[in-house]
Amino acid sequence: MEKISGNIVDVVNSEIYPGTLVISEGRITGIIMEETGYGTCIMPGFVDSHIHIESSMFPPAEFSRIAAVHGTVATVSDPHEIANILGIEGVKYMIEDAKSAQVKICFGAPSCVPATPFETAGAVLGVGEVEKLLKLDEIGYLSEVMNFPGVLKGDKDIMNKIKIAVECSKPVDGHAPGLRGGELEKLLNSGISTNHECLSRGEALEDIKKGIKVQIRKGSAADIFEECLSLLDEHYESCMFCSDDKHPDDLLKGHINDMVAGAINYGVDIMKVLRVASVNPVSHYCLNVGLLRKGDPADFIRVDNFTDFNILETYINGRAVAREGVSLIPRVSSKIVNNFHVTSKEPTAFTVPSRGDRINVIGVSDGTLFTDKLVEIPKMENGCAVSDTDRDIIKLAVVNRYGDTKPAVGFVRNFGIKRGAIASSVAHDSHNIVAVGVSDEDVCRAVNLVICNRGGIGAVSGSREMILPLPIAGIMSDKDYAVVADRYTKLNDMAKAMGSKLRAPFMALSFMALLVIPEIKMSDKGLFDAERFRMMDVFCG
Repeated sequence: MEKISGNIVDVVNSEIYPGTLVISEGRITGIIMEETGYGTCIMPGFVDSHIHIESSMFPPAEFSRIAAVHGTVATVSDPHEIANILGIEGVKYMIEDAKSAQVKICFGAPSCVPATPFETAGAVLGVGEVEKLLKLDEIGYLSEVMNFPGVLKGDKDIMNKIKIAVECSKPVDGHAPGLRGGELEKLLNSGISTNHECLSRGEALEDIKKGIKVQIRKGSAADIFEECLSLLDEHYESCMFCSDDKHPDDLLKGHINDMVAGAINYGVDIMKVLRVASVNPVSHYCLNVGLLRKGDPADFIRVDNFTDFNILETYINGRAVAREGVSLIPRVSSKIVNNFHVTSKEPTAFTVPSRGDRINVIGVSDGTLFTDKLVEIPKMENGCAVSDTDRDIIKLAVVNRYGDTKPAVGFVRNFGIKRGAIASSVAHDSHNIVAVGVSDEDVCRAVNLVICNRGGIGAVSGSREMILPLPIAGIMSDKDYAVVADRYTKLNDMAKAMGSKLRAPFMALSFMALLVIPEIKMSDKGLFDAERFRMMDVFCG
């Protein structure tokens, strides 16, 4: 039996009082109310309501070590990144590795593997596979339905997956960027209950009014947190916090705790903020996570005050798992699994022979997953379209990692790179190899650096090469989180030294192949129009 004292923040009953928790066998067996206040506060731990753990580049066991430091006691995790690579076995890998993760991880059954038929993935999860996953105790919900056009059209495959989830009494997560009006209502009527892809405060408010739970996102790639803060005062019961994708350098700095502190400093009532960060996801996903009630699992955090909001300790099932910035979760060795079957390329594979005098170009904007469809006059050399660094138009290539096929090559604007190239096998959602660079030789060299390591993120510039190997499925490292974050930071710095003005060049690169986000993207099969949901030519008309 253990006793822990402090000013107890009882979010369920909206009370704060000095008291002592009595903990036995991982549960709160008693709460003693007292009269004299303490210098620290005890409150429920935080829950990330939607995250792809693989995007941290750590397997679940290693992810939990750093997440716990920030007061995270649970996550709702969609393992569709590894599912696109290894199918059901990839999902089971995450479940097995998570047994060593003290943070409580609720996994979903990926609903869209592959996300579209316009790309090459390593696996396919049909209705039968999804049903098998949904019947597992470790699977708590149907992961984000990215094929929302299929829902609107009544596609049999995706509608059957939703139907099975509903019959299993498991929530269905949504993915509906820009959807409004009657289309949004149709999505809600299908059984989908959340959305983390709102593009604006107005869109989020419409979701809420129609009955959809909005997951306010602050991730490494997309951030709508500040724009939606004003919703919390009146609509806190319909909101949750999430990160979606958190790269290693950002995760080292903070997690849901940053959103909690930001909301409190904005002026939102502490009880409302903690409902969004803790109570709402626990309730919506029926998580076995404690909320400081007698009989609950002893999952909570100790903080110094509501202003500085320093996390002093994190407890999960009554055990201290982090203390004053240091993880107490022991490091374990994660198993190496992969699906990588491509051989080195030659520079000639990345040439773009002219077929016209105008090209479609992907326009990149910092801090958002959305791109613009631009039409430009290409720079020509020897009958081929080439990079034009003066206008910041450089080559973009996507290489099939699952077999030897011809790379898809196009152009992107606003990446800023003036020399060299960067490449990555973290390329949502099918995780082929994506690269940008100023010459065919540089692009080829960066791609081959990733191929040689059977996965990773790398950069080449002049005689310099740098790589962060990702041997687990080509998207996760088997190294300590501090080592990975340091190498990732150095790679970002190298990309910026090469000219990129983007805040996170590798994160931006990883979403150039995400076909379900408008306006245009690139898959291993070619340029894709995400608004019309069809392939398009690099050359216009």
